[in-house]
Amino acid sequence: MPASVLARTLRAYVRHAPGTLGKAQIVDRFLDDHLRTHPVHAAVRLRSGDTVPVTTSDVIQRFQYLFGEWEPNLSAFLRDRLRPEDTFIDVGAHRGAFSLLASHAVGPHGRVVAIEPHPRFHDDLATAAAANRRTNIRTIRSAASDSTGVLTLYVEDPSNLGHTTAVRPRHVHATVEVPAAPLADLISRADLATTRVIKIDVEGTEAAAIRGLLPALPYLRDDAELVVEITPRLLAKQGESADAVVAALREYGFHPYTLTNSYDPATYPRTMRRPQPPTRCTTSPKDMTDLVFSRTDADRLRLAR
Repeated sequence: MPASVLARTLRAYVRHAPGTLGKAQIVDRFLDDHLRTHPVHAAVRLRSGDTVPVTTSDVIQRFQYLFGEWEPNLSAFLRDRLRPEDTFIDVGAHRGAFSLLASHAVGPHGRVVAIEPHPRFHDDLATAAAANRRTNIRTIRSAASDSTGVLTLYVEDPSNLGHTTAVRPRHVHATVEVPAAPLADLISRADLATTRVIKIDVEGTEAAAIRGLLPALPYLRDDAELVVEITPRLLAKQGESADAVVAALREYGFHPYTLTNSYDPATYPRTMRRPQPPTRCTTSPKDMTDLVFSRTDADRLRLAR
């Protein structure tokens, strides 16, 4: 059997067969590497019901092709938290995986504000929203920072476009200059008043993004929560720290919780069936970590559904 036919057959099993039997091994020993080195260009249906184009040489698009989802624990958290008429703020929206998911959760009278600075990713996001008739998504092409200006974004590895960053890497594949502004200036008071979750994934510049958000925090609902990807290595390159980010949000009454986020595709079949809730963060993150910040003070944040 040709490898391409085998890959399609196994992908269909991983994607659609009930249960998890053998799926981790199939993905780990064959599919992930094959789809990376022999890219498939296809339109895929996500678990949200939306259809998006993918090229499997890129890790996010490859996982969407395999599983219909990216970061299943975060996806489950958003589905649990968001309700009709809520607002979701997606900072570093990339190609819109979480914006599309949230669009369904908040319903036609809710709002999604998708903030993405890279022109290519912003256009992909806007195209996906229009193609799937997600009329409650509003896009903003800007980086989130602590001041107004221009940032240079760097693509280090074209096989991981989600790691496009404003922190210059050792190897640069491509660059682009983008506008930047504080989040408090990009998000309206009306949106803040109904915001349930703000997701911030800005690949190392989260300290500046949080500083730019702080003036807006008093206008949030009491139950509003933040999900922030913390990248200690990139923060340190700028003289910043994860502890300072956590401390800044603690001053506004937010407690940190760790949201497990494995980039190992072999973990996806089981995680998608049994997502893990955020648990209290008791130590300073040493590696890239997703933290949920909530005014709830508990050992873990329960998922109701």
